[in-house]
Amino acid sequence: MPAFVPFRFLPTTLAACIAPVAAFLAGPLPASATSGPGCLVVVNVAANDALNMRARASAQSRVVDVLVPGQHGIIHLDAPCSPPSVSWGSRWCPVTHYNADRVIKGWVKARYVRDSDCP
Repeated sequence: MPAFVPFRFLPTTLAACIAPVAAFLAGPLPASATSGPGCLVVVNVAANDALNMRARASAQSRVVDVLVPGQHGIIHLDAPCSPPSVSWGSRWCPVTHYNADRVIKGWVKARYVRDSDCP
């Protein structure tokens, strides 16, 4: 006959069994926009100017946000800049801009941003 397991230990055992399955089904967690690598800072833009963030990867696309050098909040790089077939400065980078309570997704030209650790 199997040993009796008191009920008070069952939730811990059940949770220990379910947690790895739940983690596997959920897949990898998305990168946090507020810690470690993966953020960008505005560069090559005059102090009295700003970088336009676009709705699509095109200079003719609608401006969805304006990024002021040194005052832009957190700019998170969402995926590699593309297309890889062109020089770095000509690529477009998909980003998310976190500034206070606003979160805006868009694209910036690679020549105007540089890698940075997220604050």
